[in-house]
Amino acid sequence: MTTRNMTQEEVVQLVEWAAQEGWNPGLCDAERFWATDPEGFMAIDVDGQMAGAGCAFYHGPEYGFMGLFIMLPEFRGQGLGRTLWYARRDKLRSRLSADATIGMDAVTNMIPFYAEGGFEVFARHCRFTLSAENVSVPENPAVVRLTEPDLAEVRALDRRGFPCEREKYLGAWTTQPNAYWLGLPGNNGLEGYSVMRLCRSGWKVGPLMAAGKDQARQLLLACIARAERGPVFIDVPDNNPAAWSLCEEFNMEQVFECTRMYFGPAPELDHAWIYGVTSLEAG
Repeated sequence: MTTRNMTQEEVVQLVEWAAQEGWNPGLCDAERFWATDPEGFMAIDVDGQMAGAGCAFYHGPEYGFMGLFIMLPEFRGQGLGRTLWYARRDKLRSRLSADATIGMDAVTNMIPFYAEGGFEVFARHCRFTLSAENVSVPENPAVVRLTEPDLAEVRALDRRGFPCEREKYLGAWTTQPNAYWLGLPGNNGLEGYSVMRLCRSGWKVGPLMAAGKDQARQLLLACIARAERGPVFIDVPDNNPAAWSLCEEFNMEQVFECTRMYFGPAPELDHAWIYGVTSLEAG
């Protein structure tokens, strides 16, 4: 039994495992995750076979995120997952500053295990879905497609809802193929932005950052209008009541939930701006 870093080809396999487990990854997730942090992936081998794997991303000296984590079914219940999880945590801690924070999104039944490893519950992230065919969306010229020259302004806005600047992640995430990167310009700059990417089933919106509910509504509707096939999903934090209210307004169905946990002090964020988190797998 050994733990080790992963290759890019193995990350593609990890994302395929996620699809088989019903996580519905984006079509370009493996490539974008690898571009964010190639050192952020670790596997555990048993007799030369990859038995499990996961990511633990370095976003900056002060913040990391432990995301996607899967053991193959035949290797579960043997303590191998515990070994890999702690190895991932400790490697990420070694890459961060001493007072850094690590985030993660935990499925409910795993919260006690992660608490043993030093993580504390912060808030819930709940996934809502909507069939795009059920909503009549008028064209809104106020919402525009963003391009690479807009990235500097997006970075400044994004910092309201993320614990550190994530330039590499945003550069890879916002410019991915099979996706829409939308913004809502205002008199004093962007009042919100969103990314919607094509997944194995339907589309996922994330992030969705906005100055208020009206701006978030305009961006969400613009995403729905562009969803050519399948449902639209969004992961909403329960500590932004306006985000929940928006989902209720569209009669969206809650289909999944997890719990945001932090190792170290909870980051001070402008939670009222966060209407949809970027990715449960990468932060």
